Amino acid sequence: QLQASGGGLVQPGGSLRLSCAHSGFILDDYAIGWFRQAPGKEREGVSCISRGDGTTHYADSVKGRFTISRDNYKRTVHLQMNSLKPEDTAVYYCALYYYCAGYSPAYWGRGTLVTVSS
Repeated sequence: QLQASGGGLVQPGGSLRLSCAHSGFILDDYAIGWFRQAPGKEREGVSCISRGDGTTHYADSVKGRFTISRDNYKRTVHLQMNSLKPEDTAVYYCALYYYCAGYSPAYWGRGTLVTVSS
């Protein structure tokens, strides 16, 4: 299971922290991260943590503004989003990946809506 939370309405330039509680799989079998989908747009990979060495990856559109982190003991993954822009508005999904490259999710849960608007 993958349960995302923390979305909401925020003004441009603001911050939000998304959280994902996950269970039911072996941590070392998957990479884990986030993708988003805005209305009328294709799914976009946002950020991912590789299995094993935990290398972090970011889409160019969020690099320098978003930070992904994980707590394997608590089985949570977080996405700290700073300097939010209206184009960040989307439903954000926590997902499992076989590999971060290509951001092709194997499993994902219900998303959380992020709206960036004044």
